[in-house]
Amino acid sequence: MIFADFHIHSRFARGTSKNITLDNLERFARVKGLNLLGTGDFTHPKWFAELKSNLTEDGFGILKSKTGFKFVLQTEISLIYKQGGRVRKVHLLVLAPSFDIVSQISDELLKFGRLDYDGRPIFGMPAYEFVEIMHSISPDIEVIPAHIWTPWFSLFGSHSGFDSIKDCFQDKTKYIHALETGLSSDPQMNWTISALDKFTLVSNSDAHSMFPFRLGRECNVFNFKQDFTYKDVLNAIRFKKNFVMTLEVNPSFGKYYFDGHRSCKFSADPRKHISVCPVCGKELTFGVLHRVLELADRPFGYKPKDALPFKHLLPLQELIATFLGVGIQTKKVNIIYDKLISVFGSEFNVLLDADAQALSKVVGKSLADLIILNREDKLNIIPGYDGVYGKIKL
Repeated sequence: MIFADFHIHSRFARGTSKNITLDNLERFARVKGLNLLGTGDFTHPKWFAELKSNLTEDGFGILKSKTGFKFVLQTEISLIYKQGGRVRKVHLLVLAPSFDIVSQISDELLKFGRLDYDGRPIFGMPAYEFVEIMHSISPDIEVIPAHIWTPWFSLFGSHSGFDSIKDCFQDKTKYIHALETGLSSDPQMNWTISALDKFTLVSNSDAHSMFPFRLGRECNVFNFKQDFTYKDVLNAIRFKKNFVMTLEVNPSFGKYYFDGHRSCKFSADPRKHISVCPVCGKELTFGVLHRVLELADRPFGYKPKDALPFKHLLPLQELIATFLGVGIQTKKVNIIYDKLISVFGSEFNVLLDADAQALSKVVGKSLADLIILNREDKLNIIPGYDGVYGKIKL
């Protein structure tokens, strides 16, 4: 199986770890259990130079490190523009098949603005115009609307998005094949909207650091041969060919699941129809569940006939930190985490496959039980809201 995370960032993007290097990405991807990773930020000139210096093209669209770890060229673009009398803010994930194509993308985008100030550059063009430019460079460039429900920067965002894919991409909708669910939604939520049925639902981490509690926290699972190509990746995304399932954070753990105000420490289930914050009197930040319910034309529980399977999983370090009652980046967490990895080989092996009895021998029955509850999607989670992650309730 190929575990692939196609949405990450370099250290040149805002709000990211300055320790993100290709070596660190590969190191922690292997610990996680990933074996295919997006490069992140290929439009940034300094990061692109590092990619060219450290990765080798295989001639079929896949890049390899010196040790053979595989990458695919990837970036994220931010579009901020006016359409329909409103300011729109849409983030797009972009995959490309070669360094030459990336150079052509960068040359074209330089006509509209700078690329050197941020790994996620901002342009003022409409989404349909961007897609048209990409398709004119190469039909093998894949554009995927990123984290489509996030309130502030997404296709369906409550503050700056659209009510339909056609409104956003117009006649270029035909070049959109997939949608990224984001941390605060999962396929089941998206299945409530019939207009999304024809699109493949993909999941990625949008990691801003290389640590395993971020990298691969959401990912895609493919059944590829070891010598798979970029075309295999496209066929999976466009036609669900050899696409096994997605691994998803339980959406209630995401930062924008419920409505709320971070500064007021107030959150609310949108089904309670509370639109004004009782603390400050201002309108709440409407979360992903609120927006999905607005656009849904089906009940929760409906499943399209060709829908891909998915599985909810929270990162292992989140479980350990909650169990110990300490921060996620503490020494106590790392000691237990490293012990589990040394025995079972990777985090995904621990989360998905390790036998309960074997886990108990390594970390004791109580933590082993928590890992199994996670696998069975039986964790009790206090929902996230307005930029605040959800919390596991023991």
